[in-house]
Amino acid sequence: MFDFNVIPGTKAMLLAAVLASGISVLPAGAQSAAPAGQPSVAAPNPHQPNRFSKRAGIHYGQVWGVDSLSVKAVESGEIIRFSYHVLNADKAKALNDKKSEPVLIDLRAGVKLVVPSLEKVGQLRQSSTPEAGRSYWMAFSNPRRQVKRGDRVTVVIGTFRAEELVVE
Repeated sequence: MFDFNVIPGTKAMLLAAVLASGISVLPAGAQSAAPAGQPSVAAPNPHQPNRFSKRAGIHYGQVWGVDSLSVKAVESGEIIRFSYHVLNADKAKALNDKKSEPVLIDLRAGVKLVVPSLEKVGQLRQSSTPEAGRSYWMAFSNPRRQVKRGDRVTVVIGTFRAEELVVE
């Protein structure tokens, strides 16, 4: 180990250099934290993509009668869950139409996912008559986990089309 007492003023110069560089040196086991009583909150990431634009949100509400569209990877990524909140039941009927075959398209992965139909359960989606104020969902099978968190996807249900939704 180097002895700082050999060269006169070495300790003072080293301390001045550390302070001038803006490096914070803490003793082992010490933590830098927010003042007592205040939670430490990370600054928002300006590079994290929004789910969709404000303009798109207004469009979905006015044309299709839905808002709060979200796409989430669940069950370790084997299922991609699309959910939405109904504002206007008449306009939202197209999303719950049993005759429509919903698909989720991920251009990055080059795949089209479908809603699976199970023998005893049927399709993994809600297809009852929509009611204003309720939330609905459908699950797309992602068996090879090709669609991943952060991907931008398009959900198509009959004539309804929601583009550039970010998978959470």
